[in-house]
Amino acid sequence: MSKSSRNKFLLGAATLLVMAGGFVIFQTAGPDSAIAQMGGEMPPMPVPVVTVEEKPVEIWKEFSGRIMAVEYVEIRPQVTGIIQKIHFADGQMVKKGDLLYTIDPRPYEAAVAQARSEVAAASDDASYAASELKRAEELLKTGAISKAGYDERVNSQKVNKSASAGANARLKAAQVDLDHTTIEAPIDGRISRPEITEGNLVTAAAAPVLTTIVSEAEVYADFEVDEQTYLAFVRKDAGDSVEGEKAIPVRLLLSNDETQKPYEGTIKSFDNKINPSSGTIRARSIFTNTDGALLPGMFARVQISSAVKENRITVPVGAILTDQSRKFVYVDDGGKATYREVKIGDMIDNKNRVITSGLAAGDKVIVDGLMKIRPGAPVKGMTPEEMEAMKAQMAAQAQAQAGGPPPEAAAPAAEEKPAEAPAAEAAPVATEEPKPIPFEEPAAAVETPADESAAPDMAKEETEPFVQPVQE
Repeated sequence: MSKSSRNKFLLGAATLLVMAGGFVIFQTAGPDSAIAQMGGEMPPMPVPVVTVEEKPVEIWKEFSGRIMAVEYVEIRPQVTGIIQKIHFADGQMVKKGDLLYTIDPRPYEAAVAQARSEVAAASDDASYAASELKRAEELLKTGAISKAGYDERVNSQKVNKSASAGANARLKAAQVDLDHTTIEAPIDGRISRPEITEGNLVTAAAAPVLTTIVSEAEVYADFEVDEQTYLAFVRKDAGDSVEGEKAIPVRLLLSNDETQKPYEGTIKSFDNKINPSSGTIRARSIFTNTDGALLPGMFARVQISSAVKENRITVPVGAILTDQSRKFVYVDDGGKATYREVKIGDMIDNKNRVITSGLAAGDKVIVDGLMKIRPGAPVKGMTPEEMEAMKAQMAAQAQAQAGGPPPEAAAPAAEEKPAEAPAAEAAPVATEEPKPIPFEEPAAAVETPADESAAPDMAKEETEPFVQPVQE
């Protein structure tokens, strides 16, 4: 290799070593150290914080429940016949006494007419027997009739009287059957669709379900309470009285949305025994269904509260983060974000959770912007009101800049800050990865070696590019 080629090779290798060394120093020091070496510091990030304190709160326990109708009726036919008319629409609200179905009444009208004729005949027979008995009594006084004849007339009068009563009973039964040809709503509520339509034959022997009605003014929520909660929340505060049980606060939620307004209700009853297989007791609460959104069969979250308030530390639910199996919060500790592991307790008013350990009164817990924070990062704690005021001010400034002078007018102001130029120029060095520079010998610099046997190796060495390895 000639002297000039060797010099160029050494110069290229030295350049690559200097670039690689600078890259390793930057990666080892990190971007924060690089910023510090350039004379800059990361400004503290404004974050909303709340100062925790002990205060009396209601402890709520939550259970899975199922909504049940207070009144539920299956409409079935009580007589056999053809459905002649349906008097309701699918899903409409009905009142007690509203006409729902009409079954062909003609056979039962005929039965009623026949029963009435039988009643009339029996009534006539009874009247005749009564008059015969009266005459027999007069004849018996004068001895014109024997005692046996008198007894026969007495018995005839009794038989005819019983026959008249039987005819009247058959008339009532026929009238009841006739009344059952018109089916009315037994309760107020929402009716389902007709399961059997007009023109179909229904029988009383195997009475099918024609439709159903459920009341909507109030609903039950049935749930299971574990034994420990029953002892701590019910027996401890309510005692054995029904009035004490009804004083326990109860509320109901339909979904996992914590912002949903809960339904307020009362305890209806607790069962009379603990289920030994599950260790729970059946409970039933009742709620007013003013908006009609509570439908029987719905899954619900039922929460019951202690009747006595207790002092606890609470934090907003959104401030609690999960690290695998651990729960933690970020605390503003002297302007630094500090990782603080906590133990959580029960839910409070669907927005806050009880903290059983990990926090003390006076700690400033960061409640928003948590994904942008890392332990040790500089932060500036602000109240939520101060954060809103700052956001409003920034929005006003952005709007003013959008309608302000053109970019040419702002150029001199940018030139007044020469100190920021080195940091802007240094930014690409921190992010760009150095690339290997191939080294090729120019064709004019190739010389023929004195030893021809070494010529092939020298030519290969001079024509192959030099590549510096880079560690990933």
